[in-house]
Amino acid sequence: MIIEQLNIINFKSIASASCSFSPKVNCLMGLNGMGKTNLLDALHYLSFTRSHLGINDYLAVRHNTDMAVLEGKYRSINGDSRSVMLSIRPGQRKILRRNQKEYSKLSEHIGHFPLVIVSPQDYQLIQGGSDERRRFIDQLLSQQDASYLADLIQYNKLLAQRNAMLKKEDRNIPVMEVLEMQMERYGYSIASKRLRFIGEFVPIFRKYYSFISGDKEEVDLIYRTQIVPEAPPLAEQMAKVRERDYILGYSTHGIQKDELLMTLGNELMRKIGSQGQNKCYLVSLKLAQYRHQQMHNPESPILLLDDIFDKLDSERVERIIRLVAGDEFGQIFITDTNRKYLDEIIRQWGDDYRIFRLENGEISSFEQV
Repeated sequence: MIIEQLNIINFKSIASASCSFSPKVNCLMGLNGMGKTNLLDALHYLSFTRSHLGINDYLAVRHNTDMAVLEGKYRSINGDSRSVMLSIRPGQRKILRRNQKEYSKLSEHIGHFPLVIVSPQDYQLIQGGSDERRRFIDQLLSQQDASYLADLIQYNKLLAQRNAMLKKEDRNIPVMEVLEMQMERYGYSIASKRLRFIGEFVPIFRKYYSFISGDKEEVDLIYRTQIVPEAPPLAEQMAKVRERDYILGYSTHGIQKDELLMTLGNELMRKIGSQGQNKCYLVSLKLAQYRHQQMHNPESPILLLDDIFDKLDSERVERIIRLVAGDEFGQIFITDTNRKYLDEIIRQWGDDYRIFRLENGEISSFEQV
């Protein structure tokens, strides 16, 4: 999958822009705060209908305007043309159309335009809470498996219902038991797919980390869940802690408590990793995400690399450049304030690239050599 053209109206700092892209490498240059990340976030919106930065939609609409519009024109691996148009109005439902046909549910769009982004905001994947790491797995699997996303949506609805009941004074135990049985069914499906994913993903992740780090350190990902063969059924676990849950007012058991441990050696990465090690770990996770999606989707994802060379030594930078310049990756968008790194990528790619300059939200010029 590649995006051939992006049209933007009133999105964040960008008043109006129309860009035609290279099918290979697109370099976005400019000082910090000039709009490079905003352009990448526009691409993220078109794939996921939301910001990668976790902001509210009203912040995506340019100041003193009523609506933002994003339009992407794509080409699939078999040469078919596809279009996506997203309209964002503060306080209103987003309108999303694919090939001029409006979606009834935004979730139906997930997975059709695969995309992977690496950005400074992703450090929360390592340093943040367990919900960040579950979200990483969920986003990846939701792009590959529509039934996984459907099960996850249903489980979260049931969880919200159970939590609401836990806050009520009147206890309806028969209804609570039905909810817990349904949560068990969806929970087992989700946990089993997460476990299978980790088994496939870890070798890919280790391969990338070994290459980027120079084979200096051992890393691992360990998935911990309450849903394991040797444990009682989830509904039984929930029944045992129901009284405590009533006191606390929320559910203490279930897949919403699962954890993905990220280790360096035998220690948690978030506790012992240096800035360079954290960056290497993050880039390796995201490149492994790209490769895993590529294995499970006929369309290769678009790869967005936002300021990925910061905090890395020259050897690791050189190895990452060699990786992304290889045949394994498809269309790439890369931002940096350092022209030296972009020139090195361009040198390895040959002549199939474009350079865009951004200043104060304006895409003022571009080159193609």
